[in-house]
Amino acid sequence: MSVGQGGSVRIDAWVWAVRLYKTRTAAADAVRAGHVKLNGVAVKPAQTVVPGDTVRAWVNHREYVVEVVQLHSKRVGPAIARAAYADHSPPPPPKEVLASIPRRDRGAGRPTKRERRHMDRLMGKR
Repeated sequence: MSVGQGGSVRIDAWVWAVRLYKTRTAAADAVRAGHVKLNGVAVKPAQTVVPGDTVRAWVNHREYVVEVVQLHSKRVGPAIARAAYADHSPPPPPKEVLASIPRRDRGAGRPTKRERRHMDRLMGKR
């Protein structure tokens, strides 16, 4: 459902309607956790968006920066959702960078004390 020219939509409903999040609950939880920012400010799920606002959303380990073009309060199809915002997101990192990130094999268990110390040194915690 598209909203008229003078209307506004809740931010959690809008990011769900334009398919940045799969469920309305996930969208509301992300907004509450501060993963969605409206014009650079963390807001509550009931905050309204209007055309021209900038929404920054952290979804699946990637940041999306979108400008609101159209308002939708109900979930729409992918083609309509893509037209509802202007995407200003940075490009994803190259595959070489993603492949160079060390990963533990699934089910390998918790890191040892030595591995935790090494990770702390890498992260600059010690």
